[in-house]
Amino acid sequence: MKHSAAEIIEEYGPFPSAKRVDGVTYDSRHVWFASGDRLNAIDPADGKAFDSIDVPAHAGTAFDGEHLFQIAESRIQKIDPKSGRVVSTIPAPGNGGDSGLAWAEGSLWVGEYRERKIHQIDPETGAILRTIQSNRFVTGVTWVDGELWHGTWEDEKSDLRHIDPDTGKTLEQLDMPSGLGISGLESDGGDRFFCGGGDSGKVRVVRRPK
Repeated sequence: MKHSAAEIIEEYGPFPSAKRVDGVTYDSRHVWFASGDRLNAIDPADGKAFDSIDVPAHAGTAFDGEHLFQIAESRIQKIDPKSGRVVSTIPAPGNGGDSGLAWAEGSLWVGEYRERKIHQIDPETGAILRTIQSNRFVTGVTWVDGELWHGTWEDEKSDLRHIDPDTGKTLEQLDMPSGLGISGLESDGGDRFFCGGGDSGKVRVVRRPK
């Protein structure tokens, strides 16, 4: 297993309108993050606020190319980002214990925090298609170039883990500096991970290893 320190290359926030940052996603232009009672969009070029949607937003956030998906307590909301309207909801697999959320290959991938699990679910029904077992509390989840990564936050320590999607085995680990937690995670499709910073109110950018 490769093991190294996470390289933080940028920080955004804290933001006046958001006390915390939970789920994080990226729509190819803007970074969206959940902050309890709304979804917020920022421009990653300068970290400035771009837009917000008043909708319950308690954990993971994802984007499928057209709609945003947002965990709110025990359900996942599908949201039209243009109108801010919730177009449908499905049950979340952890029934309120859910954390990260990602979109990949036509499925939603949902972290279940304390159970140390990642579920692949049907985005239309919420049916669990398969479950991957990790060995740390799971926060944010993302796929990039066929690689499954997730954030952890346990015993005041956080790291980013590249795991084997078939076995859950950790292939690579990036340790965050002491005191910096990861609450949400999204890749930009390239060499950057956007990481939610929980009650720090910040979004941190971590370099993805080559």
